[in-house]
Amino acid sequence: MARDLCLQCQRPIVACICAFIVKTYNKIPVLVLQHPNEVLQSKGTVAILQRSLNDCHVLIGENFTDNGELNDMLAMYQPILLYPGEQATELTMACNEEVTEFTHNAFKHNNTKPCLLIIDGTWKKAYRMFMLSKNLHNLKQVCLPTVFADNGQYLIRKVNKKNALSSLEATCYALALLEGELRTSIFDLAINENSQKIDCGQYQPLLNKFSQFNQFQLSFRE
Repeated sequence: MARDLCLQCQRPIVACICAFIVKTYNKIPVLVLQHPNEVLQSKGTVAILQRSLNDCHVLIGENFTDNGELNDMLAMYQPILLYPGEQATELTMACNEEVTEFTHNAFKHNNTKPCLLIIDGTWKKAYRMFMLSKNLHNLKQVCLPTVFADNGQYLIRKVNKKNALSSLEATCYALALLEGELRTSIFDLAINENSQKIDCGQYQPLLNKFSQFNQFQLSFRE
């Protein structure tokens, strides 16, 4: 017998994620490049992110080199790729001067608005997606400060990397930094090493719901 599905999230009623959606207006558009294996992942966070953010688009695939939709967006915006590569600039509370100048200059021109790109997949799959997608190689790369990465609350999936964050956490942190929403001193966070002291402004309610989502998923193991 087919299980009853939620009409909104299309998940079984018992696993409905609608309670974790928080409508949030992001100034910088978000584009998620999602690996096909993540689409039906019940513990994935992109579904919550996409329904919560005002401007969030998801493309599914592995090699995006010839993806027309992505290439159109790369031409329309000044893309910022959240990816911890060797060329990545670390974001800070007020943003690194180079990144700040980049985003502020972009906002001044209607046709050069910044756009945040996220790769959604395991570390191994994300690396493969990046290497295959040649149109990503020359994009500006940014990464999150260690204090954020080390305080990830993604408890429901096993990861091989100590400082792994969910796509939702990484996106909210990056947006808070780029848009000046962070209400906490990174210096204080580095000293206290307490994730509970992080306040990401308008993105904090969504992060709080993400914490509840973790507990919700963990309840199925009991």
